[in-house]
Amino acid sequence: MADYTPSAEKTSEAITLDARRRAALAEVDSAKFSWFHVKAVLVAGVGFFTDAYDIFAISIAATMLGLVYNNGNTTLGTNADLGIKVATPVGTLVGQLVFGWLADLVGRKRMYGVELMIIIVATFGQALSAQGPAVTITGVIVVWRFIMGVGIGGDYPLSAVITSEFAATRIRGRMMCAVFAMQGFGNFAAAVVATVVVVAYKPYILSSGAEAVDYTWRLLIGLGCVPAVIALYFRLTIPETPRYTMDIERNVVQATSDVEQFLENKPYHADPDAIVQRVQAPRASRRDFIAYFSQWKNGKVLLGTAYSWFALDIAFYGLGFNSSIVLTAIGFGTPGIPGTNDGMYQTLYNVSTGNIILAVGGLIPGYWAAFFLVDSWGRKPLQLTGFVVLTAIFCAMGFGYWAMETSQAAKSAFVWLYCMANFFENFGPNTTTFIIPGEAFPTRYRSTAHGISAATGKLGAIVAQVGFSQLESIGTNGKNGWIGHILEIFAFFMFTGVFSTLLLPETKQQTLEQLSNEEQIGFVQDVAPVRIEGGIIVPVKHYEAGSA
Repeated sequence: MADYTPSAEKTSEAITLDARRRAALAEVDSAKFSWFHVKAVLVAGVGFFTDAYDIFAISIAATMLGLVYNNGNTTLGTNADLGIKVATPVGTLVGQLVFGWLADLVGRKRMYGVELMIIIVATFGQALSAQGPAVTITGVIVVWRFIMGVGIGGDYPLSAVITSEFAATRIRGRMMCAVFAMQGFGNFAAAVVATVVVVAYKPYILSSGAEAVDYTWRLLIGLGCVPAVIALYFRLTIPETPRYTMDIERNVVQATSDVEQFLENKPYHADPDAIVQRVQAPRASRRDFIAYFSQWKNGKVLLGTAYSWFALDIAFYGLGFNSSIVLTAIGFGTPGIPGTNDGMYQTLYNVSTGNIILAVGGLIPGYWAAFFLVDSWGRKPLQLTGFVVLTAIFCAMGFGYWAMETSQAAKSAFVWLYCMANFFENFGPNTTTFIIPGEAFPTRYRSTAHGISAATGKLGAIVAQVGFSQLESIGTNGKNGWIGHILEIFAFFMFTGVFSTLLLPETKQQTLEQLSNEEQIGFVQDVAPVRIEGGIIVPVKHYEAGSA
């Protein structure tokens, strides 16, 4: 494209379409908050509610599975527990890369909803898992959770990019934050459902023990597909984003029509037989990708978003996946009699209610505190503040871990610090690492770059879980005796996140095109009319020559 020179007869038309493109983008960027924006947030947010429910319910379900399938123990054993908890982030990593790339290749609309179908099928499959002579139930669940993870992974770049591309500049941060904040409610819902199910089955657990617990984990996991089913129709019917239509499909005329339709809440319509004017504009390719990101001003942003997410997810998932283990290790709640049905019930009740406290005390408030500040204070200050405070909190939790086991007051202090860690994770980097990659790259690479950043984060989640499972009980302090040192390691990674954040731009109150680091005047270089015939794009001149 660098050697392409538009013809003189097309230059004026290209200039006109270039101006129409910028005018349409300005309309989107300055649009008043409307029902369409609410709908976009709700449709994307329900997916994240489901994602969080499915991801973090396993922390509680793993305890239930241990009681049922590991002779009444509260864990499944190191390898089985690791397999079940790592399967989802591994699948998520794959889904983020694949769906991120596909959303830039074939369109946001075409891929949106596919990921929910995968989640629904995989969640239902988990709830119906069984074992036999050739395969254990943990093996079956691992396979289903990997598949579910692929669907969850697809949700990250798709929801982030669709929300950012439809949002007005002044509210873009709050819209994306509101979508991501649904994770907190999903986490909370998983803990509430677990508590309700455990309390409802209390008589059966006290009388039948593990046999009754087998019902509880299936209900806990299976109910996770309900919100996904509700959201599926709305995802399948959401319109394509005008930015994708303009910059990747290169159909400026259709995109300007789409802008008018969604701003006025009109039904989405595209004439499949209309003559399309494809414009000449920067196109995604391997060479262009390398050329764009090899510039330090662009490459450092991808490095900053990717590593910041990696560092954050080491702590976020290291705690999130193992909250039950940590709560049990410090003796949270009223202890039951070990080896009895009463002890089994009390363990499940403590773990479930403990997770409610963690969600209400830190997770949900953190998201919504970020919501109120993200468009005024900015993304970068939130992320820096989060990493700095988390470094201090994890140092306090890690170096003071053994002292906090000595009394009930010390245990309460530990739970309070745990809640504060959850709060500042979500107030800062857990929210901003989702938002910034959805803003800081050009349309043709926005979803791909978000997928790369998110997948790097999930690599951190995998490292955290593998490390946690291998390190928690080493040394001379017995079972869970190394958790304090793990928390100290988390503090180190939070400290490194401060420096990766310095690589990032401040994205508040800037348009997506300003953040792309590309000149927008003259973005449209030429025009090539085509006709759609049987779903195939045919250049008009060739079409007419063939008809003569």
